[in-house]
Amino acid sequence: MMAEDASALEAPPLERPSPREATLDDETRALVVPDAADLPASPPSAVEANFARYYISDFMNPGHDQYVYRHPNGLCVVGLAPAHVAFKEEGGITAVDFNVGKSDRSEMKVTGKRKRNAQHLQENSALCKVCVNDKSFVVRCCVKGSLLEINDRLIKQPDLLNTAADREGYIAIFQPKPADWLKIKDKFLSYEDYRNLRGAC
Repeated sequence: MMAEDASALEAPPLERPSPREATLDDETRALVVPDAADLPASPPSAVEANFARYYISDFMNPGHDQYVYRHPNGLCVVGLAPAHVAFKEEGGITAVDFNVGKSDRSEMKVTGKRKRNAQHLQENSALCKVCVNDKSFVVRCCVKGSLLEINDRLIKQPDLLNTAADREGYIAIFQPKPADWLKIKDKFLSYEDYRNLRGAC
């Protein structure tokens, strides 16, 4: 009787996984534990992970290179590209002035879901001036759309352009209409094309 009870308590023999289950396990393992040789040397930055990066070279003037980073929600972040002529001046950028002509962009205050008070600008509209020593360079909008925000930190911290132009040193955020974006998209260079053109990014 004891022998019968002992045999009843024994664990049932383990079933061998089917070939299909074994394959699934291999696929899952490949996703969870990727081959180190396939991993990038460093993880993608927040910009690389969240934005499509576009560039425009010599926009209206030689050396006036700018970037447009487009988020999947359609918003566009505009700033100075790495090879912009202002970065080549000795001493770096020392001031940013959003007072351009009849309008001071820094006084704009957009409110509500409908983005009231947003300025509707053309791609060649002046956005601000960046100053280097006794020179100034006009920065353009690059996209046609509603100006939602300017980076007012640049007024007190212009050095952000010298140290982090593609991140904290962005200049403005726009909301172009989808149809307007499609009209100008082909004017821009991809990150790879811009890097090949300028040799620096």
